[in-house]
Amino acid sequence: MTVVRSILLFVLAALAEIGGAWLVWQGVREHRGWAWIGAGVLALGAYGFVATLQPDAHFGRILAAYGGVFVAGSLAWGMVMDGYRPDRFDVVGALVCLVGVAVIMYAPRG
Repeated sequence: MTVVRSILLFVLAALAEIGGAWLVWQGVREHRGWAWIGAGVLALGAYGFVATLQPDAHFGRILAAYGGVFVAGSLAWGMVMDGYRPDRFDVVGALVCLVGVAVIMYAPRG
């Protein structure tokens, strides 16, 4: 159950961070205004709190592993929200990152 909880927290963190960055992007680059920027800043702040809920106590490990989730999640977000179509290299790179997440977070340690 700990692995499932950890994965769910990584997904929630990705939604908060990527969504927050996207909202700021929309507010600034797409001229949607301060409300979008403010919502993005709040979401980015929420990401920081979600990361602290991971079962593992090592900040460096959590953030290193989360980096792989961020890469894959960013590509998925772009597909859903902006119509981005990743090429095979994007997909392979994201899969490599997710394998890295599994090794960093869930490899057996003695």
